[in-house]
Formats: sequence, C-alpha cells, structure tokens
Amino acid sequence: MELIDYIRILRKNWLIIVVATLLGIGAAAVFSLTRTPLYETQSTVFVSSQTGGTIQELQQGSTFTQARVTTYTNLVSTPIVMNPVIAELDLGITAAQLDAQVEASSALNTTLITISVTDADAIQAADIANALASSLTSAVETIETPNGSETSPVRLTRVKDALPPLAPSSPNVMLNLALGGLVGLALGIGAAVLRTILDTRVRSARDVEQVTDRPLIGAIPFDGRVKERPLIVHADPLSPRSESFRALRTNLQFLDMDGRSSFVITSSVPSEGKSTTTINLAIALADAGKRVALLDTDLRKPKVAEYLGIEGGAGLTDVLINRVRVGDVMLPWGGRSLYVLPAGKVPPNPSELLGSAQMHTLLEVLERDFDVVLCDAPPLLPVTDAAILAKATSGAILIVASGQTNRHQLSGAVEALQTVGAKIAGLVMTMVPTRGPDAYYSYGAGYGYGYGYFQEQPTKGRQRGKTTGKRRSGTPVASAPVPASPMRTGDRPVPADPSMRRPADAGRPAQR
Repeated sequence: MELIDYIRILRKNWLIIVVATLLGIGAAAVFSLTRTPLYETQSTVFVSSQTGGTIQELQQGSTFTQARVTTYTNLVSTPIVMNPVIAELDLGITAAQLDAQVEASSALNTTLITISVTDADAIQAADIANALASSLTSAVETIETPNGSETSPVRLTRVKDALPPLAPSSPNVMLNLALGGLVGLALGIGAAVLRTILDTRVRSARDVEQVTDRPLIGAIPFDGRVKERPLIVHADPLSPRSESFRALRTNLQFLDMDGRSSFVITSSVPSEGKSTTTINLAIALADAGKRVALLDTDLRKPKVAEYLGIEGGAGLTDVLINRVRVGDVMLPWGGRSLYVLPAGKVPPNPSELLGSAQMHTLLEVLERDFDVVLCDAPPLLPVTDAAILAKATSGAILIVASGQTNRHQLSGAVEALQTVGAKIAGLVMTMVPTRGPDAYYSYGAGYGYGYGYFQEQPTKGRQRGKTTGKRRSGTPVASAPVPASPMRTGDRPVPADPSMRRPADAGRPAQR
C-alpha cells in the first residue's frame, strides 16, 4: 500500500482510532486510581577500610573494600540483616516479605551502597531504610571481625539518612495515562488496518483494478432519494447525478466495440442499481440526439416498465414467441428518440428465450436501425441470462455498487462473462459516496456551476415529463427508422417501426 492508502485508512477509521485511544487512557486512569500509593525512600552506606597507614596499605584497603561492596549489597536481603529490623520496628512480616519491598544497589567503582525501600506508609519506609542501614553495619562488623580481634578491618558508615517522601512514587498517573493513550492509539491503528485488509467490498477504482483490467467508464454518486426519483436525468437534468450519467454517455461513445452498439447492462448481484443506470443512460443518450432502443431483458423481475410508467403486459416475451410484432409493443417515451420494449409476461424459460435465434435476429435488426441498443439484464451470479445475452451483443457493462459488492462477487461475475466469451465493455460504479475517504469525486455539489441546459417552458397542449404512446398535438415524437429487412412472425411481416401500433391499442397510453 502507498502512503495515500494509509491516509485513507486513517480518515475512514478515525472514529475507531479515537475510541481505542480514549479507552486506553480510561483504562490507564482506572488502573492508576485503583492502585495503593507507594512511597520510596533511600538510605546510603559508605564502606571504608580501617587498617593501613602508608599509601600502599590504603590502596590495598580501597581495593579490598570495592571487592567487598557487591557482597555487602547482597547481604542486605538476608535474614541476618532483615530479622533485627522486623523485630525492632515490630513489622509483623517475614524476611521474604520485607525483601519484596527492599532493593539494594551499588554504583560501579564506588564503595557506596544504596538501600531503597518502598512502602504504603512514607514514615515507615524511611524507618525501614534507616534500620536496614544500621543492621547492615552491625552485621558486617560482626562478620568481618577476626577471631581474637576487637575491631573489624571494614567500617560501614551511614552517610545519608532516609527521609519520609512527600509524594508517592507509584502510581505515576501522568506516565500511565500517556502509556495508555499510546497503547490505545496503536491498537486503534492496528484494528483499522486489519479491518481494511479483511474488508473485501469494492469501494474504489483500485479495488476494481485488483479484479479486472477492464476500464471503469463511469461513477454514479449515491442519492438517498433515488426511490423517489429514479429517473434523475429526466426529473432533474441539472443535478450532479444527472451529469454523471452524461459523463458515462460520453465515455460509452468512445469505446471501441468493432462498430457495434448493443450493450447488456448487468451486475453481480441484485440491488446494485443496474435498472436505474440503464434507463438514465438511455435517456441521456436520447437527449444527445441518439436513436436509442431500451430493452427490458430481465425476464424474471422486470423493472423498466414500472420505472417508466408504461404498460408492460406485453413485450419482449411476446415478440420472441411470435405472438405479437415488435412494432406493436415497442413504445416511444418522453418526447425523445427513445423507444422502449418492456419485458412482457414472465416466462418459465427465460434463459432459453434470451439465447434463442429470435433474440439474436431481434438484436441484429435493432442494432442496424438504432444508434444504441441497451438491454437491462438480470444479475450474473444468481442466473445465467445476462451471460447468454452478452455473447450476442457487442459487450457487457458491469454495474458495481460501491461498498456493497465484494471482490469475490465481482470476480465471479467477470469470470461468468469470460466463460461464455462475452466482451466486457467496461464497469460502472454506482452508489459512490460524494464525501469522505471513499468518495470517487466531489462533483458539482456546492459549486453552483449552473450548466445552463436549455429547458423549454411548458406550453398549451404539452405537458413536460408526461408523454403517452399516442402522439399529441404540438409534441414532436421521433419516429423510429424502418429496417431494410423486416422481421417475420410466422408468415406475416412485422414492421420494425416501433411507432406502429395495433388499432385496438391506438388509445392506450404508453406511460402512466
């Protein structure tokens, strides 16, 4: 990972890091407040030699005492020194228990012995330190006095008396708080990194690159009101989200698909926004003057007719089983050069219908007579419909929901398309956050660009945003081109002009 990745991790998981740091400080504070304050004091003893008058003798005596200092230091923790102190101060403990409170040390190349005592009572700590120094002096004098001699060649002198300390030495509250904060911070950062490593959801373009080398051709920002206004390009053409569909339209036009222009738009799993993306892209293409054919090829859970508000009782299914002509059920929508073929009734064999020769022929006719053909297909992992259909088109556009689709699902979808030999035109990320570390971009919000798209004012005889299959006076409805070779249903020719309607359906509205 690069430095920017770590910065992104910190930005994304800052709350975890802060909480872990505060918990570390809190734990240190609880630990410090629940500990019994301990006081530490020290008494110092000087070791010297009492024999020798010449310089040589004094030097030999100094060497002797330095060699003995380590021995005397270890002597402090023995019962011969501690038992008299316990008896004198009436401590009521054993020598081993007292030894846990005492620490004796000597500096290198010196004859000084420092006796440190830690106790919950400051006065008692000083008394114990001074008593130990006196007891050590007596013990050494007794041990070092030769038989038949009255004096010891070594003398211990207490040069520093222990005094009761004014402040406890333990616990060190400030040090504990600092250490607790550092430990909490380290644990928080570790948890954030681990969480990021274990999180397999696709959140950025780099996550997509780890799965496939196909280009990311669009990023659709998240909209919390998408259920209220799924057709954002039609309902609010000046919004940043509408502009993202126009950017997708531009990128789509520059894809090299060997001269073909039919696309299957699918996803790995349901609820990734493929239907709304397909419809809004179709509207954006039609707004640019393209002749667009929108097919609802999701023959399991069709949504196009519901979103567009058109009659979906008859549609693609009826065309594929030669029940109706394509011109009878393919309806113009929105006063644009956009024609919609609903899914129709849900058949028992959707995969077989989509892979049939009739479907291939229909796509060939529509590709010849429209600039762009868009097919809204089911997800790839639950069913094989989209993979079968993608093989018959110029390519598949794979929808990836940011923060919802994981890398395993995306990898499975890519593998499903590659298995049948379908070409992946590109990927589109939906539900992309507009703020925060996972934001693909901060687009248009708050900048007031004012793109200035021309909007006609509603006039008499024309109601903007509500159109029907029947042509209204004053509302120009683009007519679909007539193919050179019409499809046939049985022995009856079927005109490919989608604007043609059966007489019985002439008054039926195309949009609710």
